[in-house]
Amino acid sequence: MNTAAYAPPPAQREALLRMLAGVTFVIFFQAYMVAPIMPALSHVFAVPELTVGHIVPAYLIPYGVATLIYGLVADSAGIHRVLFGSLAAFAGLTLLSAGATSIEQLAIWRVVTGVGAGGVVPLALVLVGRAFPYEQRGRPLGWLFGAMAGGMAFGSPSGALLMPLIGWRGLFIAVGLAGAALLLALLPYRQYIAAATQPQTIRLADVFAGYRQLLGTPRAQRTYGYVLVNSMFHSGVFTWLAVYLEQRYQLDAVHVGLALLGYGVPGFLLGPFIGRLADRYGRARMIPLGLLLSALGAAALYVGVPVQTVPLVAMILSLGYDMTQPLFGGIVTSLGGKRPGQAMGLNVFTLFVGFGLGSLVFGAILLLGFGVALGVFAAFELVAAMAALSLFRAEKPAGAGVLTTVTADRPPG
Repeated sequence: MNTAAYAPPPAQREALLRMLAGVTFVIFFQAYMVAPIMPALSHVFAVPELTVGHIVPAYLIPYGVATLIYGLVADSAGIHRVLFGSLAAFAGLTLLSAGATSIEQLAIWRVVTGVGAGGVVPLALVLVGRAFPYEQRGRPLGWLFGAMAGGMAFGSPSGALLMPLIGWRGLFIAVGLAGAALLLALLPYRQYIAAATQPQTIRLADVFAGYRQLLGTPRAQRTYGYVLVNSMFHSGVFTWLAVYLEQRYQLDAVHVGLALLGYGVPGFLLGPFIGRLADRYGRARMIPLGLLLSALGAAALYVGVPVQTVPLVAMILSLGYDMTQPLFGGIVTSLGGKRPGQAMGLNVFTLFVGFGLGSLVFGAILLLGFGVALGVFAAFELVAAMAALSLFRAEKPAGAGVLTTVTADRPPG
């Protein structure tokens, strides 16, 4: 089913976009509220911080793996069934996580929640890809990635700021109830969601053929590759940022939350604007700049900055994310052909597995000290930025003299 065939009324399309942005916000709020409370959870459960750090990849990696399954199931059974089922699982399992009595139990609940919630965000991105033509997707994708950034922006400090008031259990209960409320609010849009794609009969051979086709072009290979390495960078730095602030500046949970206020704010406020810039000027310029900003943010932490400027550094890191991952997502929306769920599922799989691996890799290097870990990650991101100048040079807007995907849902020749 092509994009033109799915044309909900403009008012309903915009309302659905806002609802999907709200759901995406809550998913990322829940994912990012955990890392800043790791030092506090270490005291609550009387375990080392490195042990508590495992609850982050315990959620992210299963989430990423599950997206591969959900994308395929959505292509076969219908996007509406999978989206609503996954959102219901997210709400219920998040509530149940509040009953954990040990860090091991909490890790198990995080694994199960990651599996259950894995269908929400990729299918929201698919819906946007179906509802808006490629040359107009920057703004709506900016809304969704802005919602992701907003979840980061509010989840990060809120976790640290609210835990002393309502406890970590109260955090999980509040988010679970918010997910349930959004599920009910989204039900009136069921018919528009169901009309986005036509269910297809999926055979295992077709699945592997689909992945070979998706990864068979240089454009897809570099896009998915950058989704992986960039997500590893951002997750690695962010997961351990609260521990870094606690150890370097001796900050308590409340002040860690205040220091992280800048993270996610650029994407939350500027997501749609950044998307419009990408539509107008192309991704060839913005992707390398976003990677460079990310590297500079990590380098600033490596050198050491006054504690008062930490929110600014967090904003730079966040802006680097907002100028890269949403733009990669825009490219992926043009790669799926008749199986958008499979293409976007692979994208979110790569994104969240990168999140999980980045947290693990940074934690492993952290045995050598924060300076080494931050230096390695900053250097790696800088190399990626330099390489992106050449690798993404063809990602220019229509009429710029270079063949782009605006005219066709296939990679440049």
